[in-house]
Amino acid sequence: MTPAPHRSHTDDLLSFIAASPSPYHVVASAAQRLEKAGFRELRGTDDWTGATGGLFVSRAGALIAWYVPEDAPAHTPFRIVGTHTDSPNLRIKPAPDTGTSGWRQIGVEIYGGVPLNTWLDRDLGISGRLALRGPDGVPRNRLVQIDEPLLRVPQLAIHLDRSVNEGVALDRQRHIAPIWALGDPREGELLRRVAAAAGEDPADVLGWDLMLHDIQPPGYLGVDREFVVASRLDNQVSVHAGVTALVDAATGATQPGFIPVLAAFDHEEVGSGSETGAQSPLLERILSRSVSARGGSDEDWSRALAGAFCVSADMAHAVHPNYSERHDPDHRPLPNGGPTIKVNVNQRYATDSTGIAMFTAAAERAGAPWQPFVSNNAMPCGTSIGPLTAARLGVTTVDVGVPGLSMHSARELCGVRDPGYLAAILTTIMVGD
Repeated sequence: MTPAPHRSHTDDLLSFIAASPSPYHVVASAAQRLEKAGFRELRGTDDWTGATGGLFVSRAGALIAWYVPEDAPAHTPFRIVGTHTDSPNLRIKPAPDTGTSGWRQIGVEIYGGVPLNTWLDRDLGISGRLALRGPDGVPRNRLVQIDEPLLRVPQLAIHLDRSVNEGVALDRQRHIAPIWALGDPREGELLRRVAAAAGEDPADVLGWDLMLHDIQPPGYLGVDREFVVASRLDNQVSVHAGVTALVDAATGATQPGFIPVLAAFDHEEVGSGSETGAQSPLLERILSRSVSARGGSDEDWSRALAGAFCVSADMAHAVHPNYSERHDPDHRPLPNGGPTIKVNVNQRYATDSTGIAMFTAAAERAGAPWQPFVSNNAMPCGTSIGPLTAARLGVTTVDVGVPGLSMHSARELCGVRDPGYLAAILTTIMVGD
């Protein structure tokens, strides 16, 4: 691939990230792109009988999308790309209005593995969704995104903490309430501010899922602008690549030989144990129902799974130049060297030799490089949705990811070429040529 397509892909990725500060916005951004490509949303209460073409189901912070070619037999195997929509951050508590020593502050809770020092002294906005009164007592949801410098978690001056550069950890319980004004706490102030931004009456707000996000826009870094820097690269790089691949597979000149599927789950960063997480039956039920909707039997469902293949796409670690001893000495991925194939024999990743062969063959056809990744034996290994999907569906799964630095930071880094490489390989897998 030439530099121009890579830059075009990453320009689009940066727009996607900027529009998606919460998992709910990720789903909305993905759905908007799918609908533009001719996909249509199905509701759980709809009749799915005979549904073909591009289809998707959204539920809160999760989205399952698939494409059924005309006349595809009910037993047609699936090609699944699994990703997640959530990122570690600070989430607003149910009773948020607090403060001390003449400052008005907001109470937050830590979501996922947050390197807290990266959230200090950054200008923070608010995003998420509001649950509002609806007709007939059924709540309705409204997304909200305030890209204004409303809040900040100020770092203690070095004059008052001379040990700050000695690795003393930030107290996780006491010192993370962001400031946003002077004065005593005012009950309901945050709710009024957020409701106004959403154009809603605060009295209609029954609940919320709100979080903070860094308002610095994504961009490029480096002498030759060879790096992408942004919040939430983990894992919006993979979601965006999956959406791109699914649209390309559905709209390309060659009809897919499989049923291409994008499964974007929520709550991966906290274990995936929710109705919209990879541990839930969400994907299994939707895929099974899609087979039944095309007149398939239990035998067709079993055949579709038997021939299925899943790529679990999540960010990976590039070798860190200042901490190279933390990495395996023989596996040191670098940005712009292609996606990594992640291996762990203790099944923290689901990769096996069959999955490696299928992914590398697709990379070869796509003209894209790839790199192997394995954790240092002396360091604990992370995990992904790959083992959960493999165990739940019983399908061959490979764990892959774009290598980057500063994973889980408020601002992460990856190579400018790798997101495009990943999308090209995923397209090749989904199409099956």
